[in-house]
Amino acid sequence: MRNWQEMNALTLAYLGDAVYELWVRTHLLELGHEKVQELHKQAIGYVRAGTQAQLLRALLPELDEIEQQIVARGRNTKGGHPKNVDVVTYRHATAFESLVGYWHLNGRIERMQWAFNKVDDLLQEGSMKDAGNVPKEE
Repeated sequence: MRNWQEMNALTLAYLGDAVYELWVRTHLLELGHEKVQELHKQAIGYVRAGTQAQLLRALLPELDEIEQQIVARGRNTKGGHPKNVDVVTYRHATAFESLVGYWHLNGRIERMQWAFNKVDDLLQEGSMKDAGNVPKEE
């Protein structure tokens, strides 16, 4: 595998998306959720772009210089975005996923755990608007 520094930020984001999704699913099971439909609805709240963008904003002040560079690369990467998400939010979510990909490739498990735990802290404070607030199906 190539050095992470040579990787495209979208490649890091691709990996980071999978790592974060796995953590979310495992975490929800640890919280006692067992019904698949409930698990899916709860997971959407964690992984949607708006939630990831808010989480990134909460993490930014505590990131080191290299982590901030990874975030900048992820945020500035050109690419499409879903119609239901604005460009800025989507780019911040991509930056978060790039950061997770970087942490994973470099064995920075403690940093990932710190960031992922921050999601729960923000949810308990009520400062995370999107997570867990999944629209009802019609």
